[in-house]
Amino acid sequence: MKYIKIAVGFIFLISAEIIRELRSFRVTSYKITLGKTVSDETGFDKNSLREGISDRTVSGNQGRSAGEHRLVFLSDLHNQVYGRGNSRLLRAVRNAEPEVILAGGDMLVGKAGRSYEAAADFVRQMSSICPVYYANGNHEQRMKEMPECYGQDYFEYKAKLEEAGVHFLENDSAEIRLGRLPVRITGLEIPLSCYGRLGKGELNKKQVEERIGKRKPSVYEILLAHNPVYMKTYFKWGADLVLSGHFHGGIVRIPGITGIISPGFRIFPRYSGGIYKEGTQTAVVSKGLGSHTIPIRLFNPAEVVVLRACERDGNHV
Repeated sequence: MKYIKIAVGFIFLISAEIIRELRSFRVTSYKITLGKTVSDETGFDKNSLREGISDRTVSGNQGRSAGEHRLVFLSDLHNQVYGRGNSRLLRAVRNAEPEVILAGGDMLVGKAGRSYEAAADFVRQMSSICPVYYANGNHEQRMKEMPECYGQDYFEYKAKLEEAGVHFLENDSAEIRLGRLPVRITGLEIPLSCYGRLGKGELNKKQVEERIGKRKPSVYEILLAHNPVYMKTYFKWGADLVLSGHFHGGIVRIPGITGIISPGFRIFPRYSGGIYKEGTQTAVVSKGLGSHTIPIRLFNPAEVVVLRACERDGNHV
């Protein structure tokens, strides 16, 4: 009886934590020195790590250094709502005081009969804060490529957001400046076969170049690429900073180590969430803001990612 009570208590606590995490989110801040990544907390230089993971949770707005530029990165909302009209989420984005907002895909749920209004309303409101650049995930992409299943929902969704000023990057790029630094933001769509469960479709550098062209050496390249499975290919293409999502943080995380399973049922996915370093190239993988199919989060809070950017040599952009 004693062990039964312990087991019941354990299940209750785990269930309560899952419910709490499904209803809340945190703000994760990464200090990105363009070409070099530094810890926000201790100054520990992660250049020594081939694959490093570090994050910092902040509440409210953090003091901005002189000349610092902020970008907000959001992914995998899946129609999740935090407060009436997503007021809590919008407040967090505003408090970050971003110059650019980057949406990394799967903001809606690509299923027949599912409304996209919650996602559309949220993204539309973000466009009043600063410019929003939107790259599709597999949910938007399959709605676009399979109208026989999803009708015109994607095209209606896109039209509403473009009318509000949102910039869609569908194998396309936009150039901006952060201070003196020219930056190109590119949204990559890969074949839907690359999202298959259990298997892994092929994606090489040549295929990426066929979709978005070659990298531009004269600019800082930010690549919005939803699926982190192909991170090495994105680095080979030449991205300076890759922003991905898709894995929802691994659904259940081993705290401080890694996620356990991806939505495509990959066990211990390598890029499950956090910041990663490969030479002078950096990747940030969002743990996402919502869920679908498997409505579970455990030791894996949803997150808004804030990127705090300055130049490699220590001078601000």
